[in-house]
Amino acid sequence: MRPVLRALALSVTLALGAAAQAAVDMPPGIAWRAAAQDSDIEAAFAAAKGENKPVLLYWGAKWCPPCNQLKATLFNRADFIEQSRAVVPVQIDGDLPGAQKLGTRFKVRGYPTLILFSPNGQELTRLPGEADAERVVKLLQMGLSGGRPMKTVLAEARAGKALKAGEWQLLSYYSWDTDEQQLVPAKERGALLQRLATAKGVPADARTRLSLKALGAGAAPAKGDAELLASVLKDAKQVRTHLDVLSNFADDLVRALQPQPGAARSALVAQLNQALAAQQADAQLSRADRVNCLIARVQLARIDLPEGEVYPKLDAALLNEVRGLSNLMDREIKDGYERQAVMTAVGHVLGLAGLWAESDAMLKANLAKSHSPYYLMNQLGANARKTGRKDEALSWYEQAFNKSEGPATRLQWGSTYFENLVKLSPQDTARIEKLAAQLIAEAEKDKGAFYERSARSLQKVSDQLVPWAKGANAPVLQRLQAQLGGVCAKLDTADAQRSTCEALLKQKG
Repeated sequence: MRPVLRALALSVTLALGAAAQAAVDMPPGIAWRAAAQDSDIEAAFAAAKGENKPVLLYWGAKWCPPCNQLKATLFNRADFIEQSRAVVPVQIDGDLPGAQKLGTRFKVRGYPTLILFSPNGQELTRLPGEADAERVVKLLQMGLSGGRPMKTVLAEARAGKALKAGEWQLLSYYSWDTDEQQLVPAKERGALLQRLATAKGVPADARTRLSLKALGAGAAPAKGDAELLASVLKDAKQVRTHLDVLSNFADDLVRALQPQPGAARSALVAQLNQALAAQQADAQLSRADRVNCLIARVQLARIDLPEGEVYPKLDAALLNEVRGLSNLMDREIKDGYERQAVMTAVGHVLGLAGLWAESDAMLKANLAKSHSPYYLMNQLGANARKTGRKDEALSWYEQAFNKSEGPATRLQWGSTYFENLVKLSPQDTARIEKLAAQLIAEAEKDKGAFYERSARSLQKVSDQLVPWAKGANAPVLQRLQAQLGGVCAKLDTADAQRSTCEALLKQKG
């Protein structure tokens, strides 16, 4: 990562900071500084250095369900708001001009990402947005008091050096999924977590979490892992502590420990199902977590079915639970942020259970209640595609693209529409060319279109278009290549975007 501090006069950077735009679509209480370009970041870190405060960087998007969950359960907590006064809180909205370039700078891709920096700009840790809000508050406290980068802590752990209990906690709760492989390549993550779990001096609670996460990351089971999971499932307190891992990786845990169907696998599924059902029924748990428990239980019920089974035959009692909790969530939720987080998950679990008509009805009923209805339209498109309604699917994908807001989001939604258009209606040459040309034109207007998320969206368009354009469709590709060439030519040769742009729409091999 490039250094986050530059040799700028403090008075100049503070002036820049004062001119920074207000935070985008955030709940009140925290004095977020919106960052959309390097000068905003320099100002924030200069202020942090001057006040000797760490920087808390939040990267998100308006439509993102997990981001909205943070807004509904973490960013509005009194204790988190109080802690925010000890840091310089910085928000990067992925759709602000320049945001995707900042994504490259800080190595952030997934929404949401939470990074804690020291006052001098050194990355300390990445916080897990999927953990419950109370846990994140405690982890932030540890990060603020610890002061050592996780890179250093991990190196010492791998070398067999003694760590503080709080450092083991931060390692076990580190947000590996948003790390972007800075600490370890993704393919090596499971083995690393397993090695850490068996390290000398690791506290029992950290050991448990590291072992479970290792299995979820694809590591082969270690001796005692089956007994460890069994002991966790018998203890409601431990289930709650590690609920994010148990609900997000329930079927992975089963497949790791019981790879073959049979009595042993069924027994483990039953144990997990019982533990998750108890949490799902607890009204003290966040609604999003309760729905996640239900999703995990449906996935467990499908574990021996083909992965793409559209109409699974599930137990009637479980289907009634899916319907009941879905309707309860829809009735109870009043907060807009929570609705975006939870009702999108409700739409997913209804479809996962094979209740497609009910999923469609629930999503349609929430379109007018959502501040980002285009996200739900994409879900409706996916529902229609999976159930063979091609024309309806394309109609929803088109509506989602037309309603989407923000340069990065428009390219992302446009690329999804384009991918499905090519797959579902490859003969519609005029429509395909028109959409591709529109996306190139929108990229031309966005100064950060060839960075990070936007670049990946355009690459997806390229990957679909080039194979499609062989034979009779070759003239379409030639016209689009000429259009894109004009866009690339306007980019500075020293800008990393230039090479990214020029690599698109090229025949391979």
